[in-house]
Amino acid sequence: MKANKEYIRVYGAKEHNLKNIYVDIPRNELVVVTGISGSGKSSLAFDTIFAEGQRRYLETLSSYARQFIGSIERPDVEKIDGLSPVISIEQKTVSKSPRSTVGTITEIYDFIRLLYARVSTAYSYNTGEKMVKYTDKQISELILKTYQNKRIILLAPKVIGRKGHYRELFEQIRKQGYTKVRVDGEIKEIEAGMKLDRYSIHDIEIVIDRIVADKQAKDRLSKSVDTAMRIGANYLMVMDYEDKQIRHFSRNLMCAKSGISYPDPEPNLFSFNSPYGACSSCNGLGYVSDLDLHKIIPDKSKNMLDGAFIPLGKYKKTWIFEELEELYKAFKTKTNTAVKKLSKQLLDVILYGTKNLELGKESEIKFEGIWNFILRHHKEGSPSVRRWAAGFMKKKKCKSCNGYRLKKEAYFFKINNKHIGDLANMDLDELSKWFDGIESHLDEKENRIASELLKEIRSRLSFALNVGLNYLSLNRSAKTLSGGEAQRIRLATQIGSELMNVIYILDEPSIGLHQRDNTRLINALKALRDFGNTILVVEHDKEMMENADTIVEIGPGAGVHGGEIMQLNQPKKLDIHKSITAPYIKGIKTIPIPKQRRAGNGKFISLLKASGNNLKEVDLKIPLGAFSCISGVSGSGKSSLINETLVPALMNLLHGGNRQHLPFESIEGHEHIDKLIEIDQSPIGRTPRSNPATYTKVFDDIRMLFASLQESQIRGYKPGRFSFNVSGGKCESCNGAGLEHIEMNFLPDVYVKCDTCQGLRYNRETLEVRYKGKSISDVLNLTVEDAKEFFASIPKIKRTMDTLYDVGLGYIQLGQSSVTLSGGEAQRIKLASELSKKSTKKTLYILDEPSTGLHFEDIQMLLNVLNKLVDEGNSVVVIEHNLDILKTADYLI
Repeated sequence: MKANKEYIRVYGAKEHNLKNIYVDIPRNELVVVTGISGSGKSSLAFDTIFAEGQRRYLETLSSYARQFIGSIERPDVEKIDGLSPVISIEQKTVSKSPRSTVGTITEIYDFIRLLYARVSTAYSYNTGEKMVKYTDKQISELILKTYQNKRIILLAPKVIGRKGHYRELFEQIRKQGYTKVRVDGEIKEIEAGMKLDRYSIHDIEIVIDRIVADKQAKDRLSKSVDTAMRIGANYLMVMDYEDKQIRHFSRNLMCAKSGISYPDPEPNLFSFNSPYGACSSCNGLGYVSDLDLHKIIPDKSKNMLDGAFIPLGKYKKTWIFEELEELYKAFKTKTNTAVKKLSKQLLDVILYGTKNLELGKESEIKFEGIWNFILRHHKEGSPSVRRWAAGFMKKKKCKSCNGYRLKKEAYFFKINNKHIGDLANMDLDELSKWFDGIESHLDEKENRIASELLKEIRSRLSFALNVGLNYLSLNRSAKTLSGGEAQRIRLATQIGSELMNVIYILDEPSIGLHQRDNTRLINALKALRDFGNTILVVEHDKEMMENADTIVEIGPGAGVHGGEIMQLNQPKKLDIHKSITAPYIKGIKTIPIPKQRRAGNGKFISLLKASGNNLKEVDLKIPLGAFSCISGVSGSGKSSLINETLVPALMNLLHGGNRQHLPFESIEGHEHIDKLIEIDQSPIGRTPRSNPATYTKVFDDIRMLFASLQESQIRGYKPGRFSFNVSGGKCESCNGAGLEHIEMNFLPDVYVKCDTCQGLRYNRETLEVRYKGKSISDVLNLTVEDAKEFFASIPKIKRTMDTLYDVGLGYIQLGQSSVTLSGGEAQRIKLASELSKKSTKKTLYILDEPSTGLHFEDIQMLLNVLNKLVDEGNSVVVIEHNLDILKTADYLI
């Protein structure tokens, strides 16, 4: 060991499947932890090193702060030396809020908001002309001219849109000699001890003067204007005594022609998460829910009696149909008239209602309208009713803000003829170029103000570009990002913070990256290392391993067969005899290219003129009976084409769904398949209750087996007794979860083992029933590999176990909580679940990056499974960047 080298020393780690390992990981290096799926990589990196780092950090907090967090359990390790602060960058941490965007996560948008608040030029939204600033004298003259001989009130704003009770403020105003204030639009006398609701947002203005605007009052007016400007910080309001209309005057910005004024721009004017910046029509979301006419009337050749209006269903004797019959009678139309033959006026009334529409003397009908009926249920109904109502809506761009999310005023502050919405919609590549020469469009004073901001924006943009995110825009919603994209955004943010002496732990950052972008990511990680940090990457990517300073390989197998350090060395010095990985890195072992490629069965599915997002009227032709891969650089449109256009459109056609899809002209050839199975990486469940056994439905068969045992029959136990979701058999303390859920203030929620059942999930009586000596809880703790042997004599259960084993999941436990599964594992459980069903040989399987989390050996296993599906006559389409999978495909798109 080199004397001057520093290490993270792990002594006796036994977390999950780790077999009491001792390892010295070099600090200030790029270290790749690799091994086959389930070998214990995450157990070492996240559950041991990160967990201990996090625990030590929490130990440094005061006892007062710790009482809100509770104690975090120490990982199962003797000790760890050489730990510095640890930051984990995983794939599961992306916010699902529609308000979270690429711009807010990277904080680039926050700096741009500040830039616009300080150096933008204001234009009038009435005339489009530059806003000007007036002197007090000009303002007095303008008031006299505008309000000739009218009674007016001069107001000085003190509080604009802030919470508080303001008792001290009212007292201070009273002492200054003022007797009246306007609070939230209402003029009030100031009383002793006056205060407001401290949790509501308030506007408060002082009444400076009440005056008739004529020539005699000229001197008094100019003094009052001066006072109001002084108290209102360069801003005053004039209220017409008669019609209560308000007009704003400012020493700041005003339109010379129309007289409108803007407050001086503040950063929150450009924030769609602030009530002062967000568009009021869409609340800053950029889209509104609108009626989807096609979902309400999918078939216009039908009539009202046949159920042409889907939300109402077929004709029955109810009040709503009676009202409709009255409507038809009033419009002299028969109820069996096809919708396409109804007059526009009648159809409008059916959809949007009649507010006492005059239909002749004898008929005055009130009808709510189908759209208002749906809207009412969407606002007021139970969750299930709201979901039903949402099924008839579509999201469409908000007309008020044109999808930019902000109030109108925000778009009339411009830099180099671009408003902030234009910038937020540019992709990062284009945005970076726009910022390149921006100084030439600012004057000397503006350049002085903007210099630090521009430096910060440029450096953050360059980090985002370095990790291959050049195709994203700042306005892109965080919930539409893939796990890999979200992780790389957090990585760019971390590089931007330029911390030193930190241990960064990353979980497969290369996911979703084309090989071209991989080099950029590796360079970004090296830059982070060169700041003086330790980078620990759990990864299978060959290029990443070749660029590592050190490789830690864990193995040799998965689950109980793993958990040992195989070797720790530089990539070039790895011993091929001690390793599963080294032969692949050194090119001794490869995934073979198929000797013969399938031609397919001669039938195709064609998607014509797809034009959503960045797709340029694309025609796609997928051969059936073959294994096809779809590839392209990140952001090229793969997901738009497959996940957002083809999949929902086929689901609607084949399975009668009403999923929203991006625009296209037509689909041909769908009659050649009878079902579509989409296998993505979303979790198989959101709570610790869901697990592989429940997801694959094998648990139903296991419960039936336990209920058929003699002991169960004597006690009268039915299959429900063995469910941890049903009262009777489950532990009542933890409700059958085995874990108790503790809500954390300010931190993610924590799950701790139930004290009553010690994590077994069931009550004592249920656990007394045993099959081959094992209780139902013991069975849930079996690995797939052990369960395969244990249930060898039960064909139905064994078939599911075989399939799970074939996709490389022999190491996972049947009852393992779904929240602990990686995206790749979740995807393979879905694959196994589909494989264990009887195949119709006319199925189309669509997989999204199944290579995620897979070692070279696992990829070989996955390819065997996919090829088996195709050999049975099914069709497989895979969105992928992994070259080993791409090279084995029959067709490449």
